[in-house]
Amino acid sequence: MERPATPAKPVVNSLLAAGEDAVLSFERADVGVKRESQRRRRLWRLATYVGLPSFYLWYRILDHRPFNIFAVPNINWVMWAPLLFLVVIVVGYVVFMLYVRRSPHTLYRPEQIDVRLDDVVGIDAVKAEVVRSINLFLAHKTFAAEMGGQPRRGLLFEGLPGTGKTHTAKAMAAEAGVPFLFVSGTSFQSMFYGATASKIRAYFKTLRKIAFAEGGVIGFIEEIDAIGGVRHGMGMSSLDGVAQSVTCCGSLESLPASYLQAAASPVTNNYISDSTGGVVNELLVQMQSFDEPMGFMRFYASMVNALNSLLPVHWQVPSPKPPRANILLIAATNRSDSLDPALLRPGRFDRALNFNVPDQAGRRALVGHFLAKKAHHDELDEPERRDIFAGVTQGYTPVMIEQLFDEALVNAVRRGDNKMNWKDVEGARLTLHIGIGQPVGYTDHEKRLIATHEAGHATTAYLMAPERRLEILSIIKRRDALGMLVHGDSEEIYTRSRKDMIGLIQIAMGGQCAEEIFFGDVSTGPAGDLLYATNVAAQMVGAAGMTGTLVSYAAIQGSTFNNTNIVGRVLGDHDGRNKVEELLQAQKLAVKGALEGNQHLVAALRDALMERNELVGKEITAVLDAARDAGPPPAVIDLVAAERERDRQQERESVVTT
Repeated sequence: MERPATPAKPVVNSLLAAGEDAVLSFERADVGVKRESQRRRRLWRLATYVGLPSFYLWYRILDHRPFNIFAVPNINWVMWAPLLFLVVIVVGYVVFMLYVRRSPHTLYRPEQIDVRLDDVVGIDAVKAEVVRSINLFLAHKTFAAEMGGQPRRGLLFEGLPGTGKTHTAKAMAAEAGVPFLFVSGTSFQSMFYGATASKIRAYFKTLRKIAFAEGGVIGFIEEIDAIGGVRHGMGMSSLDGVAQSVTCCGSLESLPASYLQAAASPVTNNYISDSTGGVVNELLVQMQSFDEPMGFMRFYASMVNALNSLLPVHWQVPSPKPPRANILLIAATNRSDSLDPALLRPGRFDRALNFNVPDQAGRRALVGHFLAKKAHHDELDEPERRDIFAGVTQGYTPVMIEQLFDEALVNAVRRGDNKMNWKDVEGARLTLHIGIGQPVGYTDHEKRLIATHEAGHATTAYLMAPERRLEILSIIKRRDALGMLVHGDSEEIYTRSRKDMIGLIQIAMGGQCAEEIFFGDVSTGPAGDLLYATNVAAQMVGAAGMTGTLVSYAAIQGSTFNNTNIVGRVLGDHDGRNKVEELLQAQKLAVKGALEGNQHLVAALRDALMERNELVGKEITAVLDAARDAGPPPAVIDLVAAERERDRQQERESVVTT
């Protein structure tokens, strides 16, 4: 049967009109009305507590019967000392136990939080859902009474570190105008048995108390997986990471890890202690008991129940119904797959929001947001520069972008400038994600070998994968890499074609092929390149169906603790290993042929690299373009060697004739 239509109230109209962009006015919403009502009630209570004793004291004064309320009676301390000593010991023990079982939260008032939703940038999809949750929180009573809905009680923020989970939770509390109770999952843990569960009870009791006093409260549990892990004997799904992120030649570009996962195999978690299971049980109970009666209402309910036990059925007194506590609990984790399934059901964490790394448009917005607060030269205000920065920072989180700008400011200070420029930003990106340059005294042969190796990578990318963006080419030692080519996609993409994957293998083979062509030998340098190429080839063979077989090695079942990745599965199979070998050999042959016909490009880039040690961006392509336009050097014909070769050929022919 349908609910009868009722005239819409102002709060309902505001809720419907707010949509995804605007937050309801705190003063006019249910939370603001409740908070004002509680404020007036506290004032009347304070007036009563202060007024009655004051009235009595003035009555005694006017009646000429004053008394000294600060007078201390005469006490025989010798007689009372042993008793006082025992009292101090008992009180000290009680205080200590209450202290270790107290709620470990930190309370922030709305005016103490300097973060607003305008500061949440680069995650528009999540931000829209956050605004909806705030509006439902503010208009909780209207949403329930007028529309018959149940407001959200819990939100789970899942995502990589630095994607803005805590930042967003603080902004929600500030926009809602309610207190924010921050606590980390590890702070609940205690060395005393049962104290962890007591801390959880104390935290939720504080949430209910503040919610009734302020009209609403937002609680935030950081790293909830520390206390909300799967209980003993509970089934959980093991998702195998089919595609691992691998890098080549020190490149910031990595293979996408978004391939389909293998079918999950149920396993039993036998590594969770019973005490941890008790903590999870307590957490589940408290999240289901937000609306428990408190204080006088609990006492009144107990008195009503006692009275009803003496009255006949038709004379029963109605028990008081506890008011709804307006609590929004937010939890953050990097590992939602390790949480107990009971936590994720509706009524506890109603909605899970996934905080992904921002896309190119999000990073572009973050650049403008951070640069508005940091000193920089005008060149960083150019739209082209900002677009380039957003393009080369694929996979960066908001925190990483801010850290990069801070490091760029450090580079500016090192130069003696109070503003950063584009070169400072490039240097910061190289330092943060590849490492600090460590000058090494290469021998002349080593320097030439390393420069030739890296020039082979860059030339191969220039010839065979022109869609790749060449960013940095260096022979300066950073971390474990003696040299490196940093390359990336010219545009942000989320899938790769067979041609793209072949191009990555070919770039990896360029260094080894250049060594063979120019030195006639191979060093240990290509070891990392072969690792990268093998990973890419194994993905093509065992996961993407790009080499003639449609069998997915990811479908092989395995457990959490003895499983191998997709590369191990492919190389462990005889046919799969042969296909990988054939693919690698074919691409090496193609790369070697291309470099043999363009040795002048490799040589030109090698010479420029030996001279400058590091080339960035357009400097790389400028050298290659100039060498291509100049063409190969004229061939030198050795007449003596040709004559000797002709004589040897004649001798062989005469031997055959004889």
